[in-house]
Amino acid sequence: MSLEWMVLLLAALLAGGLNAVAGGGSFLTLPALVFAGVPPVAANASGTLALLPGYVASTLGFRRELGSLDRRRLGLTLLLSLVGGAAGAGLLLITPNAAFQRIVPWLLLLATLLFALAPWLLAWLARRGKGEAGAGAAAAGVAIVSVYGGYFNGGLGILLLAMYGLLGERSLNRANALKNLVSAVLTTIAAVLYALGGVVVWQKALPMMVAAVIGGYLGARLGRRLPPPILRSAIVLTGIVMAALFFARG
Repeated sequence: MSLEWMVLLLAALLAGGLNAVAGGGSFLTLPALVFAGVPPVAANASGTLALLPGYVASTLGFRRELGSLDRRRLGLTLLLSLVGGAAGAGLLLITPNAAFQRIVPWLLLLATLLFALAPWLLAWLARRGKGEAGAGAAAAGVAIVSVYGGYFNGGLGILLLAMYGLLGERSLNRANALKNLVSAVLTTIAAVLYALGGVVVWQKALPMMVAAVIGGYLGARLGRRLPPPILRSAIVLTGIVMAALFFARG
């Protein structure tokens, strides 16, 4: 096996494991694909497709919580996730590779910062104990974050949890269920549009998808043995290093 394939499959394996226990898989798949010579836009699209099964599996794990939600709220969430994810994917497809390469390190830094501050941010939101926000604010929040997720997947889960906290969702299980649902739906429609737009490198994305599924299964089983602070620190360090490498790349 060549060095290129070792890097791609190891990155996907570790990314699937990270997403299963904490998130941050995009910090590995995007740089690995760029290292393998894939243009930045195609690397982002192919890495997103590779991690899609994990989002779907996570959503299925919260079937009970999703079933308890108001049908109209659930339907609106699905619609906004589809529209927002499609808009973000469309924006990526018209972004030149040179421009996206300049944006990527800043996006990685933003995602890393969100991940690093997530425990304090979510704890602060929980202490505020706000009441439920209006339907308009909730709809706007889902739409905006879905556009971001369709364009760049990094830090999406943290953004969604923070958004639902700001909107007054007091049940962590419901917030996680909605986070996984929105992530799965917008990533699915984004992956479809990436494929139709011809930016998915299938010969690399499909083997990485298999590796990510295996990594997700192993991560769910083994991740509980790692102290959360150590795991979180490792992910934050990875994000910083990857952002620095992209800055150095120009």
